[in-house]
Amino acid sequence: MISCLARVLSLLSAAYKAFQYSFMAKQKGTGERHWYAIHTYSGYENAVTRNLKQRIDSLGMNDKIFNVVVPTEKKIRVKGGKRVVEEERIYPGYVLVEMIVDDESWYVVRNTPRVTGFVGSGTQPVPLTEAEYNELMKRMSTDTVKHKIDIATGDIVTIVDGPFKELEGRVGEVDEKSGKVKVLVSMFGRETPVELDFLQLKRV
Repeated sequence: MISCLARVLSLLSAAYKAFQYSFMAKQKGTGERHWYAIHTYSGYENAVTRNLKQRIDSLGMNDKIFNVVVPTEKKIRVKGGKRVVEEERIYPGYVLVEMIVDDESWYVVRNTPRVTGFVGSGTQPVPLTEAEYNELMKRMSTDTVKHKIDIATGDIVTIVDGPFKELEGRVGEVDEKSGKVKVLVSMFGRETPVELDFLQLKRV
């Protein structure tokens, strides 16, 4: 009885996989190599990358799926009052895959655990444009480290250090590259712009 049930379950599983594959047999691949974005559960980008690379190797798909990358850039955060350089995901919940799309390669990527789908139109993956790819590569490879500043234009802040300490103002401009923030402080009956380091500010 148990062996019979196991046989039925095995057949159902095979039939379901065949159904999935036949559904995907509508891919309109061009046979060209492109970069595609796949959507994942947020926080599982690295796990998806590891799993997909293992699947590529075990299924012998290296001739169709070439690279899997989590796009990140360097950001300066403040921890314990000190600046710390960290890697930050550019697009949380997304992984980039360089591949030739056909029924087989689509199936391998799409059925990787915690992958929810390709970015595209319906079931058809749409590749990144050359401009989108170049912009991403520029952000990933740049030596210029941006500051992670949790203050935005228009925010009301309190100055916590320096000659303007304890004054309140409105943020007029944020420069992530330098870590500088222009704050409009009310002095002498009018708003005066003051340039400060973001460490000198606290959002109200």
